[in-house]
Amino acid sequence: MKIAIIAASGKQGQALLNEALARNLDVTAIVRDASKISQDVPVIEKDALALSRDDVAPFDVIINAFGAPSELSHLHVAVGQHLIALLQHSATRLLVVGGAGSLFVNPEHTVRLIDTPEFPDIYKPTASNQAQNLQDLQAASDLNWAFLSPAAFFDAEGKRSGAYQLGSEELIVNQAGNSYVSYADYAIALIDEALQPQHRNQRFSVVAEAA
Repeated sequence: MKIAIIAASGKQGQALLNEALARNLDVTAIVRDASKISQDVPVIEKDALALSRDDVAPFDVIINAFGAPSELSHLHVAVGQHLIALLQHSATRLLVVGGAGSLFVNPEHTVRLIDTPEFPDIYKPTASNQAQNLQDLQAASDLNWAFLSPAAFFDAEGKRSGAYQLGSEELIVNQAGNSYVSYADYAIALIDEALQPQHRNQRFSVVAEAA
């Protein structure tokens, strides 16, 4: 299996890249600046919006770990739509590092986390655009995709516990009652999905215990 990680030099991209390498997978980094990749892997040095069908065609799985600052959060939608256009009608699977804001907080699925009073305003632009990315995936035809929403507390500095719990469309909590997952444990869950697909054309979620 050949895997490519878009934005492999970012914090989540690095966690995914390291997890893939720890499993001896055939992985390629797609980044704007190749100098930011220290691991011994093939690199495609391109902006995500400049990728072509020829660039993505060799891969069985493309992981979109693209991130943007709040003022450029619209790029989540732009990059997502570009990848949809590239990968529709192909055999390549698209896995997306999603956000927690679009997870539902009630059984009726009428209230999302982003809609609650407690959701910080500073994160709303990113959460809204990630939610739009999910809607675009759900509306796409002839595309093999999955969108993994992390827990509400997505901890870049957290340790690898090596275990996780999966959910679906609702915000879930761990045994301590917290919606928490480290970048490292999230990476385990997403690489597991790449190797053994369980969520075809679905959004799913993940929590873990704090290690």
